[in-house]
Amino acid sequence: MPLIPMLAAIAAALTVGIASGYYLRHLHTMSKKTSLELTLKEKELEAEERALKIVEKAEAKAEKIETEAKADAKERADTLAAKEERLAKKEELLDERQIALDSEKEAVRNKIEEVKALKERLDARKGELDAKLEEIAGITKEEAYEQVVARMQQEREADLVKRIEKLSRAGEEAFEAEAQNILLAAIHRQGNSMPSNVMTASVPLPSDDLKGKIIGKEGRNVRTFERLTGVDVLIDDTPGYITLSSFDPIRREIARVTLETLLKDGRIQPAKIEEAFEQARKEVAQTVRKMGEKAAYEAGVNNLHPELVTILGRLHFRTSYGQNVLWHSVEMANIAAIIAEETGADVAVARAGALLHDIGKTVSHEVQGTHVEIGIRILQKYGVDEKVILAMRAHHEEYPYETPESIIVQVADALSGARPGARRDSIENYIKRLTELEAIAKDLAGVQKAFAISAGREIRVLVNPDELSDLQANTLAQTIAGNIEAQLRYPGEIKVHVIRETRVVSYAR
Repeated sequence: MPLIPMLAAIAAALTVGIASGYYLRHLHTMSKKTSLELTLKEKELEAEERALKIVEKAEAKAEKIETEAKADAKERADTLAAKEERLAKKEELLDERQIALDSEKEAVRNKIEEVKALKERLDARKGELDAKLEEIAGITKEEAYEQVVARMQQEREADLVKRIEKLSRAGEEAFEAEAQNILLAAIHRQGNSMPSNVMTASVPLPSDDLKGKIIGKEGRNVRTFERLTGVDVLIDDTPGYITLSSFDPIRREIARVTLETLLKDGRIQPAKIEEAFEQARKEVAQTVRKMGEKAAYEAGVNNLHPELVTILGRLHFRTSYGQNVLWHSVEMANIAAIIAEETGADVAVARAGALLHDIGKTVSHEVQGTHVEIGIRILQKYGVDEKVILAMRAHHEEYPYETPESIIVQVADALSGARPGARRDSIENYIKRLTELEAIAKDLAGVQKAFAISAGREIRVLVNPDELSDLQANTLAQTIAGNIEAQLRYPGEIKVHVIRETRVVSYAR
């Protein structure tokens, strides 16, 4: 076959093949385009369907909301209408009440005017009657009133005096019966000015030249002494003496022993002061323990905790109105034991309660609370029997009497404190109290003289019988007692005697 026709046939075949390929590709492309358009059309239809459904739901929801809003608005409108109706009724009712009140007010105003007019007529009539009565009687109304009062006072004075005396006797009998029934003698602790001899201790000086040694160079010795002992040193207060001042009796005693040791040694310097202080502290601690053991033995109270015995011994350095508190407690324990034996109470509990009743005073300046409350805490700490605590805590009536032993302890306290010579006061406080007591009575009208006797526990007042009657003398006694209670502070009680003496003198010729 010739080459040219063959090439032409091949070219024609290639052309036909290429054309066929393009045609087939076109057909394939057209078919894919048609399929994509169909898919898009379907999705568009689905979207339109979903949109229609959403619109339908939204329209239904909007319709529901609109319906609920209309119902709510209608309900509110009905409520407002009801409230407006009630308010209108209330306004009408208030208007009616206001009208009624105005009417009543006017009526009351008219009645007031009528009463005023009637009162003016009555006052005028009363003035006329009083004037006529004064004219007929020949005396004024005030003079007549004074005469009536004076006559009634004269007629009833004797009766009133007898009644007062009867009431006084009845009261005394009642108090006596109560004291016999419950063995109660109340002694209230009152505040008192602190005398100087209770807060200080004096150490005699062999020579005034030692004052310079005690002070030391630039005061270093006295500063060291005060720092260690915790007391104030008064050097120039009393000639020939060094005064040690402190509220704590134990510190005061340690300071006294320390100073006496230094004065005996003669070498006074900070190192020696510290050495003497340590020695004195040990000596005083030993003394405290021995005193506690001695007191417990003499009081007949055994099996006390050793530390409690030491605390008890601290009372040896405390006083109450000049009475040593430790030996006052021992005396109380013996008195309480006698009373308990006679009355059938527990003797051991009464002894221990009396011995330990003031145990709180040992640290009352260091711990907050009354000495009774502090004492209760101390006894509880060392495991003391609850019966003993009940017996000691009522001796100042801060707690009720719960056992017979509590009454016995209180009575023993009163008996020990009231024993003649048991307690004493400083001379300056004693004179001051008597002077104030007499001055209270002398300042009253009708009083001639006043005498404070029995160490200030009794005052006798002499009155002028021409100025005061028997009834006025009774009143004067009550007035003096009230003024003493209001103006003075004192332990126990003060008896007031008002003496009115009537003398009748006649002559036989």
